[in-house]
Amino acid sequence: MGLWRDEVAVLFVRQVTAQALPYVKPALKRPACCIIIITVTKSQAAQIKPITAHHANQLYQHGTLALLVPGLLEGTTTIGELLTHGDTGIGTGEGLDGELIILDGVAYKVGQSGVAERVPDDFTMPFANVHHAAFQYQCERRDIGLEDLNNRIVEANGRANTFFSVIVRGTFSFIKTRAVIKQQAPYPTLVEVADRQAMFLRHDVKGTMLGYFSPEMFHGAAVAGFHEHFLSDDRTFGGHVLDAVLDHGKIYSQVFDTLVQHLPVDDPEYRNHDFRHDPIAEAITAAEGDKAGN
Repeated sequence: MGLWRDEVAVLFVRQVTAQALPYVKPALKRPACCIIIITVTKSQAAQIKPITAHHANQLYQHGTLALLVPGLLEGTTTIGELLTHGDTGIGTGEGLDGELIILDGVAYKVGQSGVAERVPDDFTMPFANVHHAAFQYQCERRDIGLEDLNNRIVEANGRANTFFSVIVRGTFSFIKTRAVIKQQAPYPTLVEVADRQAMFLRHDVKGTMLGYFSPEMFHGAAVAGFHEHFLSDDRTFGGHVLDAVLDHGKIYSQVFDTLVQHLPVDDPEYRNHDFRHDPIAEAITAAEGDKAGN
């Protein structure tokens, strides 16, 4: 059974129980740990939402990577708002203030020191991905590099033209991450910012690598291929993953059939910018790669 499938099932049972309780005899104050058969009318049953209502197959994205290319780095959504759309995700703060990773509904930021810290609900971002976790166990791997690992994940899923998320939980014998140094307005372009990043190396660290795979046809809205962030189990270290070797760990994936793209239409800089002259694809590829080499 996949990671968190039990939790999703429990959530569904709790939801059904909570919605059905008004139709149960008032004497039933606290449902015991047993099977309860409840008879409801068709209209009442229609009010009980199926588990698909939890958007387990939906990826929510605020902003696009393309809008970061010319330096549109103003925060246009908050962590608080983002968490209404999911409990798991990645992103970056205003002015590229840190590499964000959200696990179990808690958001962490890794800044230029490489240290992870929790961020408040009013923390703002120009770009982020988030979804409701319903991962399925895929496989277990040992002694495998990042590129080989990612290639095998795509092959196993057979979904090169599909959005999906992947989580790797385990011990990394080596991991290389980065965090861009926070910028101040007026903001530089994404390529210029890519030269202003701090890099970190760790060995024998336990943690979680969370990433999203985007199809080639969506390069610009996101980065084609994998975009992965890391957070150590002790919640002290992380960042945008540039390279890694997994010593041993378990891999889980979650496929999406729906992409919800939210745009910052209330931001005048975004509305009025002409993207026709921006080297979007080239800039994203350059900024998201490891310019220092692996």
